[in-house]
Amino acid sequence: MLFGQSVFQSVLERLKAEDETDEDAEAPAAHRVPGLGTGLAFDVMAFDVMALDVMEGVSAASQRVGQAYFDNLELDPAAAIAEEPAPLPEPKAVMPDHLARIAPEEIAAELAIAAADTQQTLNEKRRAFAKANHPDGVAQPFRDNANRRMMIANLLIDEAMRRLPHS
Repeated sequence: MLFGQSVFQSVLERLKAEDETDEDAEAPAAHRVPGLGTGLAFDVMAFDVMALDVMEGVSAASQRVGQAYFDNLELDPAAAIAEEPAPLPEPKAVMPDHLARIAPEEIAAELAIAAADTQQTLNEKRRAFAKANHPDGVAQPFRDNANRRMMIANLLIDEAMRRLPHS
């Protein structure tokens, strides 16, 4: 590998040098590969130009970055870009019914804390309530209500855990 060249570039130079010596020795039929019964489907001159561009550090695709997709379509690219649909209006968020209930009595009824509850059942009730009411899971306009419901539920569950008999 020569200094300042990549491995790919040095291989291309070596192959180009070998091709020049092979052409001097014998000129095979154009577009033929030994052992293949048919010719190749690409233009050798275009390939040589593309290989030279790669050796110079310029890829063919980078010449037309935004055009590559449209080359395979039968559309006018300017018309395709100009016809972008208008964005749909944001649907107005509707507050779920349970977020309107913020009184401690209503939240206590939802939790259904009983004297027979254990620490495990109270933790399960806390997780289930948080899954349905956590402020991160609701729309922005309703987060205050969800936050208030979570605070009240946590206070109620903490109080019920404090009253549990210590074993």
